[in-house]
Amino acid sequence: MERLQKVIAQAGIASRRKAEEMILAGRVEVNGEVVSVLGTKVKKGDQIAVDGKSIVKEDKVYFIMNKPKRCVCTNGEQEDRLKAIDLIDCPQRIFTIGRLDYDTSGVLLLTNDGEFANMIIHPRHHIPKVYNLTINGILSSEEMRQIRSGIVLDDGIKTLPAKVKNVIKEKDKKQTTFDLTIYEGRNRQIKRMMEALGYSVRRLHRKQLGFLTVSDLRQGEYRILKPFEVKKMRALAQEGTYEHLIIERR
Repeated sequence: MERLQKVIAQAGIASRRKAEEMILAGRVEVNGEVVSVLGTKVKKGDQIAVDGKSIVKEDKVYFIMNKPKRCVCTNGEQEDRLKAIDLIDCPQRIFTIGRLDYDTSGVLLLTNDGEFANMIIHPRHHIPKVYNLTINGILSSEEMRQIRSGIVLDDGIKTLPAKVKNVIKEKDKKQTTFDLTIYEGRNRQIKRMMEALGYSVRRLHRKQLGFLTVSDLRQGEYRILKPFEVKKMRALAQEGTYEHLIIERR
């Protein structure tokens, strides 16, 4: 016996939290009867339907892609924009784990495992994300110190301390390129951090998520995650509470 919301999440329909919302909204049926009580358990062989459509347990699939620029991370209809999911030849209904902006490239995970996706993006699980970026100005030592201690964004929320490494200042081009490691995933966080310091981002590439990189993949290429990589990412998420992170500030 398993909880209904877990079965829905495992089928790749939605995250467990979204599945709970579907149940409360009366959108889920078990053996032809609407179920709107959280905690309901189902057994093997029960017929489950969401919005009138039966769900089928799919084999779980996990991909890593070097997301190209000018590509969106959505399953919704797009008139003239390429979707990341369209680049993967896969019979399962997959979705991206989190999002990268339209003009941002780099590490992107895709799956049909809602539970796994929720583990990776949950706010409590501070999985390190390494970006390489170029900004339109020369970053000062004081500004690097601010980044390392946390930046107050436009909504008044202060970011967690971050790492700044491999700084290249090109005074002739009036730009700075560097690696930035963050431990959360706020909407447009990198760009908003730089905007708070008075800069705009010219180029943004996510080079690493946890221990995963795409240095061996060209933009638009992907591969299947190895079983040990999926297991290791699960462990990283479970151990990734901020209290257990040691952040270098130098």
